[in-house]
Amino acid sequence: MENQTVGAKSNMMIPFAIVIAGILIAGAVLYSNQGLPSSAVGGGNEESGSTDSVRPVSKSDHMRGNPDALVKIVEYSDFECPYCKQFHNTMNQIMDEYERDGQVAWIYRQFPLDQLHPVKARSESVASECVNEIGGNDAFWRFANRFFELTPSNNQTDIATIIPQIVRELGIDEQSFNTCMDSGKYDERIESDIANAFETGGRGTPWSIVIAPNGKTFQLSGAQPYASVKQLIEIALQEK
Repeated sequence: MENQTVGAKSNMMIPFAIVIAGILIAGAVLYSNQGLPSSAVGGGNEESGSTDSVRPVSKSDHMRGNPDALVKIVEYSDFECPYCKQFHNTMNQIMDEYERDGQVAWIYRQFPLDQLHPVKARSESVASECVNEIGGNDAFWRFANRFFELTPSNNQTDIATIIPQIVRELGIDEQSFNTCMDSGKYDERIESDIANAFETGGRGTPWSIVIAPNGKTFQLSGAQPYASVKQLIEIALQEK
């Protein structure tokens, strides 16, 4: 009889335990997702926003290629994102093919995911801006190429070693660079890039917008392979 009673009580407790567990799990999921891009691990599903909200390309942008190129690819990127590292190599391949004829221009904008890569991604964005200020647009792209070449991504970069190393390799004046890094002068610009990424629907990195000759926009979400990027460029080139 005693065993039956204990068993009955246990059976009554099981549904209650399931309900409590469900509440705890739901709360944990809600907590873990607060402020975190839903696809931050590799690629920017368009949950809300419109690609037509992409900020117009201007002289202040970091651009590789002809400013008058028929197609512009605006990439929002995080220097600590492994998918951005992969996509950066893909885009270099794309530009090797399309840059010669002035058909495609590549624009780099900052999208550090602070929730995934605290401190480091933001510092790396600032470093790239300071390199650009001191060394110009060419130095910016050399910094980006070298950084992605040397670093392991996913918040594992030793920025105290790697950034000064690249700065020295590029011949950037270190005192001017350090003064720039400490100034906070690029905080607003980086925040503006992040805000525009969200306005266009970006929720993860890399997140890119392809702008056709007639202004029509296409989303390019995640680290798409070379063939997919090329196909989208060819579609965009027909939009005149």
